[in-house]
Amino acid sequence: MMLHTVNKSPFERNTLESCLRVAKPGSAVLLIEDGVIAAISTGKHADLIASRMDDFSFYVLGPDVSARGLENMPLIDGLNVVDYGGFVDLVAEHDSVQSWL
Repeated sequence: MMLHTVNKSPFERNTLESCLRVAKPGSAVLLIEDGVIAAISTGKHADLIASRMDDFSFYVLGPDVSARGLENMPLIDGLNVVDYGGFVDLVAEHDSVQSWL
């Protein structure tokens, strides 16, 4: 299966929506850089992610959450927080990586 990385804020671009529309069920989605904004449970895009939890495994890069001052914000239930080592593990575990820019 494929790992999809989304690095743009859902308020800046529609890359998250495009990713979820195209990705095959069973794939993993990792929110990185400004893409971590979509991981906030009170955010506008929380329902979109929550509604697709059965189709995809969702991850968020913890250091990027902290770097944006969001570490005290509640994240979407079921989202897996990974560190840089976890990011490397995800890349190694998947057949290929698609970056959504």
